[in-house]
Amino acid sequence: SLHSSLPQIDILEHPVIKNVIVLQTVLQEVRHRSAPVYKRIRDVIQNPEKHFYSFTNEHHRETYIEQKRGETSNDRNDRAIRVAVKWYNEHLRKIEDEENIQVIFLTNDRTNKEKAVEEGITAYTCEEYIKSLTANPELVDRLACVTDEGKEIEGGKIIFPEHIPLSKLQQGIKSGIYLQGTYRASRENYLEATVWVHGDAEENKEIIVQGLKNLNRAIHEDIVAVELLAKDEWVAPSSVVLQDDGHNEEDIENEEEKENILKTSVDKDMLRPTGRVVGIIKRNWRPYCGMLSKSQIKEARRHLFTPADRRIPRIRIETRQADTLEGQRIIVAIDGWPRNSRYPNGHFVKNLGSAGDKETETEVLLLEHDVPHQAFSQAVLSFLPKMPWSITEEDMKHREDLRHLNVCSVDPPGCTDIDDALHCREIGNGNLEVGVHIADVSHFIRPGNALDEESVNRGTTVYLCEKRIDMVPELLSSNLCSLRSNVDSGFCRSQDHRIN
Repeated sequence: SLHSSLPQIDILEHPVIKNVIVLQTVLQEVRHRSAPVYKRIRDVIQNPEKHFYSFTNEHHRETYIEQKRGETSNDRNDRAIRVAVKWYNEHLRKIEDEENIQVIFLTNDRTNKEKAVEEGITAYTCEEYIKSLTANPELVDRLACVTDEGKEIEGGKIIFPEHIPLSKLQQGIKSGIYLQGTYRASRENYLEATVWVHGDAEENKEIIVQGLKNLNRAIHEDIVAVELLAKDEWVAPSSVVLQDDGHNEEDIENEEEKENILKTSVDKDMLRPTGRVVGIIKRNWRPYCGMLSKSQIKEARRHLFTPADRRIPRIRIETRQADTLEGQRIIVAIDGWPRNSRYPNGHFVKNLGSAGDKETETEVLLLEHDVPHQAFSQAVLSFLPKMPWSITEEDMKHREDLRHLNVCSVDPPGCTDIDDALHCREIGNGNLEVGVHIADVSHFIRPGNALDEESVNRGTTVYLCEKRIDMVPELLSSNLCSLRSNVDSGFCRSQDHRIN
């Protein structure tokens, strides 16, 4: 199949989805829109078991097209995709005499799909294609809701103000009408947040936002535009603890009663600059861990998901697996937040395991704190030294041999990644020499290669109660770069100090 609908990244990562061609046109657009999704796509392409391929259609003579006069960039890219699909179909017919391989065009752009069908291309929306895979019904739960978040869902009362378009936000920020900052939701009060304003201005550096409509669908860590309210509308930080129980999803009047509680007993000396969110400059959504709050309605498909992080609002998802997922830790992704929906819409991504299970809770801990903990890839491992390894004569020419010294580790007993050590000896005249030795990992990791980049991304070794997440592969951390006793295990950088 040939893909141009990459909001469905969770579908693409599923083991069932194989034999996919991703066009250069699509990859460039994804890279422009979302660096994290682009990285996930590249990782899938590099996985040999998935049989994903990127086709450089923009640099191929028979698939490159010029932009026509009056044609938008988006329309030109849509046309380029259709041209590439047709070429690929013809190309496969020429080289595959025995097997009739058909290219299927998947897109979430209905206009592009209609034009493709008119041109004789077999085309489906992602939803149509996934629902046709009856042997894998669980895939339907992974479908992202691709409705534009500015559009309303059917039959709902408008709750939130409309977001101002990005171009107008940027003009307003430039002229000082709006302020740009990072949105920080409160753990204790779901109806309150703080916006930390970007820039050097000392005044109004921290702006309080209170009330559902003023929060206006912003989510923790989003970059938002806020409008400062008049001083007589300023509020004080609330000392009230308010948790969203999620039981009265449609009861907006109840929300307004809670908002009134925030405004009572306010000390005028505690008033702070207050504003309202008028638009979103950049969404910083990520996959969220949490648990399903199963609907009380029998055989319902729509349920609320409660994130582990209390700063994140509940998320409405559709799933046919509610009975199975109840009591499990799951991952959910947000797709959008319409103006007439109390909660954002999302989709199920993955079941991590039973709540309370040690391995499951450890996984949640790592994911929620964004600790890279996946296994090292083959590309990274390919830069490790070949075993068996030994010190060469060439190494000795550039190193000082300190193996005659009594060097002791400062790491605790049982530690396998011994990277710090000391020695101390008398050198006459009552002087002492103290040496500090640090494992020289840079001897084995060259700048800029995959091993170096992965180490930079991880940044540090993370220690948990019963396991550790290594910054570098175990061959280096616990073997070649570990200063073990009676073993020529590696090199160190040393510094001597003389003490009178």
